[in-house]
Amino acid sequence: MRNHINPTLPLNVIEGIIFDLDGTVYLGENAIPGAVETIHTLRQDGYKVFFVSNKPLAPRDHYATKLSRMGIPTNPDEVITSGYVLGYYLAKHHPDLKLYVVGEKNLKDELLEHGLTILGEFSDQDDKQVVVPRGIDAVVVAFDRTLDYRKMNTAYQALVQGAKFFATNADKACPMPGGAIPDAGGTIAALEHITGRSLDLLAGKPSKLIIEVSLERIGLPPDRCLMVGDRLETDIRMGKEAGMYAALVLTGASTRAQAKLADIKPDIILTSIAVLREL
Repeated sequence: MRNHINPTLPLNVIEGIIFDLDGTVYLGENAIPGAVETIHTLRQDGYKVFFVSNKPLAPRDHYATKLSRMGIPTNPDEVITSGYVLGYYLAKHHPDLKLYVVGEKNLKDELLEHGLTILGEFSDQDDKQVVVPRGIDAVVVAFDRTLDYRKMNTAYQALVQGAKFFATNADKACPMPGGAIPDAGGTIAALEHITGRSLDLLAGKPSKLIIEVSLERIGLPPDRCLMVGDRLETDIRMGKEAGMYAALVLTGASTRAQAKLADIKPDIILTSIAVLREL
């Protein structure tokens, strides 16, 4: 497959590159072929490199360790996750909210590290009557492989009683070796449908919040940065709406055909991250 490069893209002005992780730098536990060499070359050439993940399953140091193990030396300050950004934002603007989290233990631990209050499960619920949970100020929805009916019902009851509605990310599916698995987008859509509510806050891509924190950390204006990712609806949309240049790689969720039909198009379409070395 050929790579499509916009001839008007001023590659000479780019000083920083922000990479998505899943489907862009790696799939599962394996680096995308050429990713290690590409990022090494970019750093040698003086580019600032930063990583952004919508996956809230682990803290930043986990992803830094994973990248380092793959041969991409990374420290936690070079990584941002949707879970970290949500915790950072809530601790700054809503530190007293009591949160009910539809998510996994690692996300709850990360939110606790920001000094936030996480409520436990409401064990008095049963199948015979509706028990309205008390004291929930906000529901947080995330990628949750332990999702069950009790969690959905608790979130539903809290939302119809007026709790705020937050999410770490809204991805429909998470790329994995051999396919993809359902992500937080389905849970959000179900709760929006049955409650008639919409999210009050999305922390992860394509929200302005996560890219503002990323640009602050990389220390560059958006028009000096290139966003590299595999999803049109998150990575590319976020980058372009923030005023960045954007490159779509075809190793994850979105396809070349989808890019042609997208309302917000990437500046570059690349078969993989490895092609960045050629540019």
